[in-house]
Amino acid sequence: MSGEARRCWPVAVVALALLLSGCASMPSGGSVQRVDSSQRAEGDSQVRVDGVSPQEDAAPEEIVQGFLEAVTSDDAEYETAKEYLTPERRELWDPFHSTTVLTTGVSNRLLDAETDAGTEEGTSQVEISGTRLANVDEAHVYSPREGEFRTVLQLRRIEGQWRIDMLPDGLVMGEADFRRIYHAVNTYYYADLRPESDRVDGGDGVLVPDPIYVRRRVEPVSESVRTLLAGPSEWLSPVVTSAFPSDVRLTGDGVNIDGEGRLSVRLAGVPGGWPESRCERMAAQLLHTAQDVASVEITEVRLRTASGDRLCEETATEARDLAPGLLDGDAEQGYYLDEEHRLVSLSDGHDEKPFPVSGPLGQRGAELRSAAVSRDGELAAGVSVDGSTLYVAPLSDRDAEPEAMPLADPTDENGGLSAPSWDGLGDLWLADRDADAPRLLRLSGGGGTPREVPVEGLREGQRIEALRVAPDGVRIAMLVGNEERTSLLLGRVERTETEEGTDVSVTEPRPVTPQLADTVAVSWAGDSGLVVVGRPVDGVEQISYVETDGSTGGAPSVPGLNDVRAVAVTEEEGRPMLAETGNRIARLGEDGQWKLVAEVGSTPLYPG
Repeated sequence: MSGEARRCWPVAVVALALLLSGCASMPSGGSVQRVDSSQRAEGDSQVRVDGVSPQEDAAPEEIVQGFLEAVTSDDAEYETAKEYLTPERRELWDPFHSTTVLTTGVSNRLLDAETDAGTEEGTSQVEISGTRLANVDEAHVYSPREGEFRTVLQLRRIEGQWRIDMLPDGLVMGEADFRRIYHAVNTYYYADLRPESDRVDGGDGVLVPDPIYVRRRVEPVSESVRTLLAGPSEWLSPVVTSAFPSDVRLTGDGVNIDGEGRLSVRLAGVPGGWPESRCERMAAQLLHTAQDVASVEITEVRLRTASGDRLCEETATEARDLAPGLLDGDAEQGYYLDEEHRLVSLSDGHDEKPFPVSGPLGQRGAELRSAAVSRDGELAAGVSVDGSTLYVAPLSDRDAEPEAMPLADPTDENGGLSAPSWDGLGDLWLADRDADAPRLLRLSGGGGTPREVPVEGLREGQRIEALRVAPDGVRIAMLVGNEERTSLLLGRVERTETEEGTDVSVTEPRPVTPQLADTVAVSWAGDSGLVVVGRPVDGVEQISYVETDGSTGGAPSVPGLNDVRAVAVTEEEGRPMLAETGNRIARLGEDGQWKLVAEVGSTPLYPG
């Protein structure tokens, strides 16, 4: 019998709490119900799921299907799942090695089975397969991994019962189960902006999110803290630092949160005489990480030694000076280019009309095709209509003379300069899309001579079509295109001090939306999120949220809008999304409906 035919292998569901609004009752009798894990909804996340032990005389493919169901239970150590293994394999199998996520449920197929009736011994092979979506490694890091998944499990007959004798380490499950079981969490580390961290206030205290996935109902706070202590992910580690010593670990009763929201953590491996300031930086990392997963508001962090002695305390108020978003800037105001190609300020008021900014880029004759406003609201940058020249000028000083920098070939119809982008350090970034010699440029402080930034991994024929730099200055989202498609890549911004100054490079760009056949626009949305306009394979263009690790679980849906060419979102929650649609500007209202705010316009933007 195939795995498809046995998809409803038994799983007992025990409801520990009914968190539904209104009244609910529990029947006093009746049998345990069988639930197919692939059909459980995310809304069932408050229901504990327990696996079922192997049934007597189950066939090989039934054993495999039961095992696959058992690994999707809330058993902390997978003890029920191990009952499906031979005694020898139970001691060797490592369920925490990784998790392979498939787009649908896992299929299984019997390949062969041989049984010696006289000895009740035998061997069997069952293949499990599916379409792979992603992989979560043992450090809880999610990575998109598209392609076909296929592996064979070996079974052996023991005392007349089939048990799995050979299988890979780790877990395999469908996306629906993964979303139910796992919770996205941000661990936080300090942006390593050296040697430029002193250029802005708070430059040495900016926390950068490093997203992970932990199990929702198996000590999620403690597991998040353990992962934080282990250090940043391999991809992010070159551009961040941690205040924790390298050999620190949880000890004793680990992590506790009392009724007042005070988080207490006992640590081993912190050297004696550890500086108070370093301890406070540790506490800030803990506070922001735990707050991302805790069910209550964290008001204070208390760090103790393994023996209970005080290390330091940090309140949530004190931790604001060491936090994500310190370089986000002022995101209150939205902008766009009007029918005269000048920079216009978009009012929040429903009855107030947009008005041109008072600086040079808001005057008649500005003739821009794209623009950007610095995060402190002091400067504006714009690219000429022909894409050849970059202008930088004060946003509000009408009498100032813009600095004009010819940087690209004005006759290149398919090239020219991309829209600029400001990071939180005040640096201005843009790409020259010259077909023969594309380059990424950076203007330190928004002025002076642009310096080319090397980008690792770009192949011949590829160029950066558009970019958005994160306010923390260590991550850059790039739309990289060739003649066939444009893909979204996330690059790491590394800084190196040299005799000539600071060398900056973009390294290890990784795909964020491999599921999209083409990507049109991107904007940062929060510390670890992006809004992307793109077309899925065999689908229509859509606006969607995606995390920087490529995952989309739990992201809010965006109402459809036709012919979207650009999108703008701010890192600050609560600000409306802006979009360019058919040479018009629309704003997403609080009621979830798009509203037209400009009959003619292009390039909507927030500072950044």
